[in-house]
Amino acid sequence: MYTGHAFSQQTPAADDAQDVEVIAVKGIRGSLIRAQAVKMDNSSIVEAISAEDIGKLPDSSIAESLARLPGMAGERVGGRTSGISVRGFKEDFTGTSLNGRELIGIGDNRGVEYDLYPAEIMTGATIYKTTDATLLVQGIGGTVDLQTVRPLSAQETLTLTGVLERGGNDSDNPEFDADGHRYALSFVEKFADDTIGIALALASTESPRNERKYGVWGYGDNNGALLPFGLDTQAISRVLERDTISGIFQWRPNDDLDIVVDVLDIDYSDSGVIRGFIEPFELDADSLNGSGANSTGTQRNANPVLRTDPAQKDGSLTTIGLNLNYHLNDNWSVELDVASSESDKRDLRGESYAGLARNGAQLADASARTRDFTMSPDGIFFTDSSGLDAFADPALLQLTGPQPWGGGMANLAEQFETDVLRADGEPYNFINAQDGFLNFADFEEELTTWRLETSGLVDWGMVNKVNVGIAYSDRDKSKVNKGFFATSSSYPQSEAIPSEYLYNGLADLTWAGMGYVVAYDGFAPYNDGEYTLNDAGLLEPDRLGDTFTVKEEVTTLFAKFDFETEVGDILVTGNIGAQYVQTDQSSSGFIGIVGPNFKVCDADDDGEIDADCRITVEDDYSHFLPSLNLSAEIAENRFVRFAASKTISRARIDQMKASGFVKFDQNINLIAIPNTQAAVDEYGTPWSKNQGNPNLRPLEANNYDLSFENYFEDEGYLSVAVFYKDLVNWTRDGNQTIDFTNDPTNGGANYFIPGFHDRTVGADGLVGPDGTVYAPGTYLTPPDLGTFAFFEDGLTGEVKGAEVTAQVPLRMLADALDGFGLAASATFIDAELEDGTPIPGQSDRVYSVTAYYEMEGFEFRVAATDRSEFFTYQRGGSNKIEGSTRDAITQVDAQISYDFADSGIEYLEGLRVSLQGTNLTDEAEETRDGNGLVTLRREFGPSYLLNLNYSFY
Repeated sequence: MYTGHAFSQQTPAADDAQDVEVIAVKGIRGSLIRAQAVKMDNSSIVEAISAEDIGKLPDSSIAESLARLPGMAGERVGGRTSGISVRGFKEDFTGTSLNGRELIGIGDNRGVEYDLYPAEIMTGATIYKTTDATLLVQGIGGTVDLQTVRPLSAQETLTLTGVLERGGNDSDNPEFDADGHRYALSFVEKFADDTIGIALALASTESPRNERKYGVWGYGDNNGALLPFGLDTQAISRVLERDTISGIFQWRPNDDLDIVVDVLDIDYSDSGVIRGFIEPFELDADSLNGSGANSTGTQRNANPVLRTDPAQKDGSLTTIGLNLNYHLNDNWSVELDVASSESDKRDLRGESYAGLARNGAQLADASARTRDFTMSPDGIFFTDSSGLDAFADPALLQLTGPQPWGGGMANLAEQFETDVLRADGEPYNFINAQDGFLNFADFEEELTTWRLETSGLVDWGMVNKVNVGIAYSDRDKSKVNKGFFATSSSYPQSEAIPSEYLYNGLADLTWAGMGYVVAYDGFAPYNDGEYTLNDAGLLEPDRLGDTFTVKEEVTTLFAKFDFETEVGDILVTGNIGAQYVQTDQSSSGFIGIVGPNFKVCDADDDGEIDADCRITVEDDYSHFLPSLNLSAEIAENRFVRFAASKTISRARIDQMKASGFVKFDQNINLIAIPNTQAAVDEYGTPWSKNQGNPNLRPLEANNYDLSFENYFEDEGYLSVAVFYKDLVNWTRDGNQTIDFTNDPTNGGANYFIPGFHDRTVGADGLVGPDGTVYAPGTYLTPPDLGTFAFFEDGLTGEVKGAEVTAQVPLRMLADALDGFGLAASATFIDAELEDGTPIPGQSDRVYSVTAYYEMEGFEFRVAATDRSEFFTYQRGGSNKIEGSTRDAITQVDAQISYDFADSGIEYLEGLRVSLQGTNLTDEAEETRDGNGLVTLRREFGPSYLLNLNYSFY
């Protein structure tokens, strides 16, 4: 097995492949030795994972392996670790590279979705917590460099891996189960007297996820009890399917020339269903017992919407790279690296509604539709119900919208006019016509990079090596936000769910006290034309205002000077350097505005976006980024390291968009607000405008790091580090009051449309929010003033942190403990932005501990990670990004394995068997409000994996 040099050679600061040191130790101890060697030998402050960590743990992706490292914290998405924070900074503010090249993902922003990358194709990872001038992929948090094999530096092998997976939660949806699998093949071979090497890795994954989600629309005081305004309870089943091909060709025809071509292709699908109830909550006040957060009673007038939301996320990523390294002479070499990457993703979610009858139809008396409940700080649970049997009977359940949620189709009112009367005697209209919604976003990204670098050994006093070069990158990322209102063919009536849509069996919501419900294919009414679709982009200006393209061209000049000297008897090594970064950026998009015909940006009804809604903004700027790394060996294998640097993380893609939109709240009470600044300040306004900012500069920080590292064993060390980040520029939310009849931010545009933004008071009259009484027939126009929300530079802050890491083989304490060991770390962060907003991804504390045992092929380890509450962002309504605060979480994983290499059984010597469990304590994700009540809970259950790994040679 190889030391860290075997895989860190692929990074900019790498040693030549022929300098690889061979170490005989295998297993967990071998992986710790190699990772420690990387940490010890690097001029920067780093963490590392060796091939043993990734290749021999049956992790489904590299994300789980990264999340266990000091200073790192994993973020689960759908129950799987996907995001990684480095020193409190979410992956959007951390650079990610593959073999030293910038890596793209298929996410909404810049951050890489780490669960996209199978563990089987990786040979290592190095996390740079400090930077140097040759590290071109940077971020304020640090840099994560993933590495694949270099065949001429690796052992020849042919290895097959098979993994059986079982989810701890059985599926609550009848069309899914809890079984999955992974298969992988790894092949490394050398030819032509070891001058040609080929490495091929194939990996295929099918992994289940079964989730139970409890959510509410918030809580309020209801007759002295804290009860939900509405309910959102769902059984979620999804399947991750991922097929990956990694191919590397290496040719070294002589000692001077080394050529590497590598290709990575990933196809990714995450599909399933979100099925459950969403509904308003109404209390039968006479039934209430208790108060505050603890009560019992009855929900009356229950009219739930059974939502069946089919979900399909499909993506692909392809990256191709060429690296040429040529030694000009014994001291100087030149390297050229060229790469091209592209990714695409469609994230689609349908909504199909079913219920007792179409909203507006006559229903049984409210007293016949009830649920008994018990309320506690953990939420509401139902113990009995009446009048809701239809939800388990497909012959009675109607494929229709039970709630009047069609207000978004007001611009299409004529399409839904009818003579059929509702139970209240009024005709059915657009309010009653929404039976579903089809929601999707398309993302595409392309990145082209090249780097030309020369390095040489010099004798310039204390300077002994020089690296200089130039690099270029060209990025193009786009998003198209689409949505369609769905109305069933039976409108204004309703019909039972067609039998061909039905699955065998019912969905289980008994865990929430909601019984069993009908399960059907939510895509079916879309696929067979049962639903009539209306483009929400013509009705909702925020969708067009979230469709955009962002482009960046970045040219970087860099130089680094390595030095070595003695101060007294202390050897001091390090480097000093700088980057000059020139950026040209632009964004094109749309300003979504409702026109005189009540459509969005289609005033001439030609189905095309109006020219005056299109917008393009360009900008350019430069940065000078110096860096310094010092390492002093104050005693044998004891180091004091210091680093100082300026780093940048480019602003979030969704914040840099040129696009924006103007929205208007049709609530007549808001329209009745007087047209004065004082009234708007007190009562609000129906107007709002949101827009991105293509002129945003990167986030910028001055960084200072100090660490002490004591390496007392090949697999044992103690490290204490402190760090400080002076955030000199961070993106903040800006807002200003503007006149929506004369918008100074859009050429004096007037957004007021008679007949759309005005109202006439009805027969019952109206009392405005300020107490003004309006007689029937009074004509109302809204105030002119409203809020313009945008993004701007200029926010500052600071991050102070400390890390303590210990890796201890317990044989140091007693011979009887040979084979046992502990690896533990603790990270403490105190971060503050000047406006009080949190830094995405930052937990005040993160703990990690791994206890292991290894002896004669037998291995056992238990790993626990704990992080405190943190702020993040996620996909919200209408495909836009929204903020979210996640509660503290502790996750426990365990693994037991046996390697038959030394078993003495010849035909089994290539076999390794392991059993792994993740999330063994069934840790849920919870969010609680200020009263300590759960507003969102997601339960994923544990997962169990049986891994068989066989190496033929």
